[in-house]
Amino acid sequence: MTPTTYTPIPTLKQWFRETFDHLFAIANSAEAKDAGVHLVSGWQIFRSIPAEEVPFWADVVLGFRKMTKAELKKFPQHVFGHAFTTLKCESPAYLPWLEKRLKGSGVLILTRRIGDLWELHPSFDVVVNCSGLGSRQLAQDSEMFPMRGQVLNVRAPWVKHFIRDGSGLTYIYPGTSNVILGGTRQQGDWNLSPDAEISRGIFSRCCALEPSLQGACDIREKVGLRPFRPAGVRLQTEFLAQDGRRLPVVHHYGHGSGGISVHWGTALEAARLVSECVQAPRTPTPKSNL
Repeated sequence: MTPTTYTPIPTLKQWFRETFDHLFAIANSAEAKDAGVHLVSGWQIFRSIPAEEVPFWADVVLGFRKMTKAELKKFPQHVFGHAFTTLKCESPAYLPWLEKRLKGSGVLILTRRIGDLWELHPSFDVVVNCSGLGSRQLAQDSEMFPMRGQVLNVRAPWVKHFIRDGSGLTYIYPGTSNVILGGTRQQGDWNLSPDAEISRGIFSRCCALEPSLQGACDIREKVGLRPFRPAGVRLQTEFLAQDGRRLPVVHHYGHGSGGISVHWGTALEAARLVSECVQAPRTPTPKSNL
């Protein structure tokens, strides 16, 4: 788990630290298995020495250090690397676990299709817009576009360490039952069907880093569309207004491929913005002179 987005570094580091602390607490609890959160150690490797030898998140993850020459012998095409322990959060388990917690707290979950955020007025006092790519329409945000990601989900229980190429395009992430091999970053591509040629490329690149993956079995292809926004996460309050009535909307979207690594930190900020909306005096929206 390492963050990637264009949000200012100090803000990003705060979000990452808050998220790491949250997930670390889960990983150290009896809930870890059900939540799909666990510690994993491994390497981030580079073909040339990076300009930033010590990334901003180095003091957040555990045991960060430069790789030794002996370790780098495992990767003959690479000349530099980082070794550290981080957290893996598996969404297929984590999201249902969060939903179960919400329902246990008495939260009512409704499923409904809307075409405009104003449709939620007056049924709701405050709206938090976490619609991801849907914000192209709901928030009329033309900056939003998909970053297509294709990965392989394989069975290789002997692989215990993560390996991530410095470019972030090739990675091996062992999970509780499967290993994720990746990946792609295809800007503006909405295609949800796996591409066989891309899959062959992913498998070949990953086997070059971890030759034992040649013995992997139960190989499945997966495709997802990451909600990418070049300016970074949109985390702000907007007041929609019609006929003197208004609806506060807290926008919380555009996390791209680094959503899991900062999700709790951004959620805390979104919750603070919601709290401000709730505490603000209810005054009519002034009419614009424009």
